[in-house]
Amino acid sequence: MNNTPLEVEIKFYLTDMPSFEKRVRSIGASLIRPRTREVNYRFDTQDMSLAREHKVLRLRQDNSILLTYKGPSKIKDGVSVRPEVELEVNDFSAATNLLESLGFCMSLKYEKWRTIYQLGELEIALDEMPYGNFTELECADSALIRKTASLLAVDWSTGITDSYLLLFDRMKSSKKIEINDLTFEALRNMAVTPKELGVKPSDLPKYL
Repeated sequence: MNNTPLEVEIKFYLTDMPSFEKRVRSIGASLIRPRTREVNYRFDTQDMSLAREHKVLRLRQDNSILLTYKGPSKIKDGVSVRPEVELEVNDFSAATNLLESLGFCMSLKYEKWRTIYQLGELEIALDEMPYGNFTELECADSALIRKTASLLAVDWSTGITDSYLLLFDRMKSSKKIEINDLTFEALRNMAVTPKELGVKPSDLPKYL
């Protein structure tokens, strides 16, 4: 897959999403997708071979339906870089049936509310996860990602290159609980600290 597109991104944990969104607007980013609910289904083989190989097969539904493959990630210049192949499909049930017919099964469901801004070639996502709020900066140019993070006054040293599902696994381990799906209903009334996710807040002053 020498010509496979690459996903280049970094996440930051936010304590004050409204204030951060004001900063996003103040640097000239344009809203390209208002707050939208995303539902994701992760597929794997019966023996979870994709997860063991750090690969992802995902079906996502928001304003559209996307089928996505992601390869193992590498950390380069402080950001996560991984192969990503994505295509739009027009029937969620048919896509699910196709994957199951090929021997894949749904391993878990996860959801988020996502708002998307665009600043030139860079995409800024505001993600409301069941366990906290994050921003995700994505662009092919890692230097531009770092420059934008500085403009947005987030602490680069607290950047997150792990996936949301890896943070979920850390949370379950910290709390010693068994939950299969990362949904708002499953985590309803459950307080989750940054420490339990293994992250640090990025939008707080370094010295209080």
